[in-house]
Amino acid sequence: MKGLDKLTITDLCAWVQLAKIQAEHGKVIDRIPQLALANPGWFAVHICCESGHTISFGDTACVFPLMSVIKTFSLLYLLEHLGAETVFGWVGVEPSDAPFNSLEQLISDRAHPRNPMINSGAITLSEKLPGQNANQRTLLFCQWLNQLAGCQLSLDEEMLASVRLTRSTANEAIANYLAEAGHLENIETALDTYEQICCISGQVEDLALLGKLLACENSYLSAQNRRIVNAVMLTCGLYEASAEFAVRIGLPMKSGIGGGLVAIVPGEGAIACYSPALDKVGNPVAGLAFVEALAQELQLSIFG
Repeated sequence: MKGLDKLTITDLCAWVQLAKIQAEHGKVIDRIPQLALANPGWFAVHICCESGHTISFGDTACVFPLMSVIKTFSLLYLLEHLGAETVFGWVGVEPSDAPFNSLEQLISDRAHPRNPMINSGAITLSEKLPGQNANQRTLLFCQWLNQLAGCQLSLDEEMLASVRLTRSTANEAIANYLAEAGHLENIETALDTYEQICCISGQVEDLALLGKLLACENSYLSAQNRRIVNAVMLTCGLYEASAEFAVRIGLPMKSGIGGGLVAIVPGEGAIACYSPALDKVGNPVAGLAFVEALAQELQLSIFG
């Protein structure tokens, strides 16, 4: 049986064709005007292996905002800088069965964000990033990622302007509630930082390089922090569909409404996809179909 590092373009081509057919069941998000410009038929995949082998296919020149995929890496960043005890004093690690921007769930959980992969948790952690203000926090975070992963991410100012123009009322309500409960000091700084880091953008190769940080042992990240992040991705990374895909695919994954999806194959490498058509939960349809086909064919599930 092939491993990730033995894949060929021919292998990818067949799975991509199948995945693109699935994309017809999804829809590009239209709440943010700049995101709505994406072509629902775009698809790109890049795989980075521990061995150094890389393979890519499709619309790999597309640049897209990481959106919620960044939540994985802001968690990693804070774990590395502040430690698990501090970080998990602010947010939990419980899976959520409500939508990623649910205020009702936050209220029922008495203002303690359930996990870092939903908006309440990510907004809480955005305020804790090192730096004087939102701009500096985003810059330092982006530089750290580029330096560690060897990728070329940058803030998409046009996307950020579009996000600010149509600021999510759900996120505002979440931030207000967190502040009332004493979990946020400055609502505007928290939201501004959150919106900026979500607009950190790159190509599918950049996302695969980020994933490789979590997949492979390295000298610059704590192995324990990598394990923590992978565990939270597995149980919470695809919102309320996380458990279903843990069973169907069995890999730590994180999605974003910008169409990005990263899957971690511990000890082997990372699979990154870009496909902007989303399902009802907010996960990329073609990306998930592709990773599922690949994982089943190569028996990649971490559960053996």
